[in-house]
Amino acid sequence: MKTFKSGFVNLVGNPNVGKSTLMNYFVGDRVSIITNKAQTTRHRIIGIVNTPEMQIVYNDTPGVVKPAYKMQERMLGFSKSALGDADVLLYVTDVLEDPESNASFLEVVRELECPVLVLINKVDLTTPDALMDLKQRWEQILLPNAMEIIPISALHNAGLGYVQQQIEELLPVSPPYFEQDAFTDRPARFFVSEIVREKIFLYYQEEVPYSSEVVVEEFKEGDSLLRIRATIYVERESQKGIIIGAKGAAIKKVGTKARQDLERFFGKKVFLELEVKVEKNWREEERALRHFGYTQD
Repeated sequence: MKTFKSGFVNLVGNPNVGKSTLMNYFVGDRVSIITNKAQTTRHRIIGIVNTPEMQIVYNDTPGVVKPAYKMQERMLGFSKSALGDADVLLYVTDVLEDPESNASFLEVVRELECPVLVLINKVDLTTPDALMDLKQRWEQILLPNAMEIIPISALHNAGLGYVQQQIEELLPVSPPYFEQDAFTDRPARFFVSEIVREKIFLYYQEEVPYSSEVVVEEFKEGDSLLRIRATIYVERESQKGIIIGAKGAAIKKVGTKARQDLERFFGKKVFLELEVKVEKNWREEERALRHFGYTQD
């Protein structure tokens, strides 16, 4: 009789190094939002892969940053918590990042008892000699704790099959943590807010996406139609005007693109209603942060 393996595989690293792209590849579905802007992931997001032999629970986390306000403090807390409960840790970096950045976070990684794989992403953007030098620098920083330093390209799926093999070998023998048909531990409303927030990051510039949060107020599911009402919160009246746009054109575009993605995600027609409200300085307000889900629960 084969032994069953199960465990938590947590992805950590700086913003914009490709963690969310990797997460979606490993899970085989779209659970993390991806844009070319940094710090788009704000919460720990679980994606679950089930096979007859194992259950792999992947965790995507916010990029590690020096907090500028309370919301980023919570985001850093989510990343640090991923160090404490990992069975396998994937430290994701890329060929553009300075290995000396976030030295205090790497100090904690260096002390972990779980296996650590360092994934150097975007190898298509460098030369073999530069990549060799970078691998040696990471060896000096994280070895002996890092089991292996693996060059990859998340964009071109290079090296990802090998990473999966290593993960499967390193998983501990354990019963599953979730039901065999589970895909994530997040409710459907969470993915609605993430998809709408992704569109805000894609279609607005400067501070507006970072000052925005999305709350699903109503989620009514019928046999063939899903009715959703959501509120986009911003910090200032001027940002509200930008989100709405001239004659409502900007928010209409967000709603249309989000609805199309939601219909693909849920496999049915979606009626999406969006409104915009101002919640002043919400990124610094404890009450607002709790309301928007920035807790360690």
